[in-house]
Amino acid sequence: MAALSEARQLLEDGAQRLSQRHEELDQYEHRAARLARRLYDTALACRMRPLSDGLTGYARMVRDLARSLGKAAHLELVGAGTQVDRDILEALDAPLAHLLRNAVDHGIEPPEVRLAQGKPAEGRILLQARHNAGRLVIEIGDDGAGVDIEALRRAIVRRCLASEDTAARLSQAELLEFLLLPGFSMRETVSEVSGRGVGLDAVQEMVRRVRGSLRLAQQPGGGLQFHLELPLTLSVVRALLVEVAGEAYAFPLGHVLRAATVARQDVAQTESHQHFHHAGRAVGLVSAAQVLQRPERALDGEHIPVVIIGEQDRVYGIAVDRMLGERLLVVQPLAPALGKIKDIAAGALTDDGTPVLIFDVDDLLRSVEKLVSDGRIEHVRQAGTATAQARRKRVLVVDDSLTVRELERKLLASRGYDVAVAVDGMDAWNVLRTEPFDLVITDIDMPRMDGIALVTLIRKEPRLQQLPVMVVSYKDREQDRQRGLEAGADYYLAKGSFHDAALLDAVHDLIGEAST
Repeated sequence: MAALSEARQLLEDGAQRLSQRHEELDQYEHRAARLARRLYDTALACRMRPLSDGLTGYARMVRDLARSLGKAAHLELVGAGTQVDRDILEALDAPLAHLLRNAVDHGIEPPEVRLAQGKPAEGRILLQARHNAGRLVIEIGDDGAGVDIEALRRAIVRRCLASEDTAARLSQAELLEFLLLPGFSMRETVSEVSGRGVGLDAVQEMVRRVRGSLRLAQQPGGGLQFHLELPLTLSVVRALLVEVAGEAYAFPLGHVLRAATVARQDVAQTESHQHFHHAGRAVGLVSAAQVLQRPERALDGEHIPVVIIGEQDRVYGIAVDRMLGERLLVVQPLAPALGKIKDIAAGALTDDGTPVLIFDVDDLLRSVEKLVSDGRIEHVRQAGTATAQARRKRVLVVDDSLTVRELERKLLASRGYDVAVAVDGMDAWNVLRTEPFDLVITDIDMPRMDGIALVTLIRKEPRLQQLPVMVVSYKDREQDRQRGLEAGADYYLAKGSFHDAALLDAVHDLIGEAST
């Protein structure tokens, strides 16, 4: 009995000491986490500067430019003390200056016109900055006349970017998107300020370079509004880690609306789409594995881990294999030789050395919308299963004009072809390296990589050498046609043929009927 009592006492003492050690470890973990947070905040603070540091001289620039144009305008700043990463601030210098000059030149009216409309003679340009959900938000607007929508519509038709019938059906938001096209200008004459074709596309490219986004809006009777969203820093990002097909990926938290689990029974199917309800609205559901062209894993249990991303009417749920938790990641840019990798912005390493790819959420949303518009969404609830379908021939349409892409896509889809789209040669090359196609239809003049360079790359790639390629361009001169064919294109067609059956006939000649 004495030995048993002594053994019991030893066990109790051991349990007590173990409990104390466990408590000490908890306290140590808490202190370490708090110290790590302080180090992060301190390191970030060292990189942060007030936005006003990058706005020096802008007020005078606006005033002097307005005076040189026979106008009167002043710049009003709200949130000039908003903290910004110094690299972001440096990258913003040229875009902000361009947008302010654009507001003075295109937005603000001459004093006599403003007075006749009951406005103050001096125009007002407002630049607002704030932090929102881990992002830097900058809005620029003016109290001028805004963009003449009908003049914009006529300019689109005059530059052969859309037919009169198509332009007449475009909404105001769709028309404003044309302002972001390379080389687009509503001015017929060149001045020191505008008409040179170096416009908002340059601003958009600079914003995308820092993984930001640019949107345009205009209220009736009001000036044009620019909405920029940018990361707070380029060096460190808080991210939600997830697992897809056995590999780790990261969603920047600034782009995540919600991380949730969705019951299989709550996923509804509507025609070729599937969705679930969140916060009183239907949210489309897409598998991350399908978007990334990774093997789909059968989901265990009755709940699906979902990351909800997007904004306004572009909200989607991305189904993943499992959540790995929140992490603080040091961003590592990818090698320039890789080019722009579809859906990926950068890389990082976790504390244990695991490599992680960080999603380019804007690019990811575009990929999701392609799958949705093409009707190729696979059933997340039936992951791991496959259904036999008759194969439709796939066509990749490459054009930097949204209108042209949609015209070609709808025309081909109406004949039964499975159509995917790419915004330029670089985007198309990334798609071609990961997905099979039966035909490529490409424009020539595009940013980042033009159509001739794309055709040349395709013909140099052994796997793609036999892939038919059709060039469709506004350039209809014989030397342009010869240049495209010499690069390796199988067919050259002028865009003026879209209104008839020439495009469909050419596609049929190259790859035959839509289904095999």
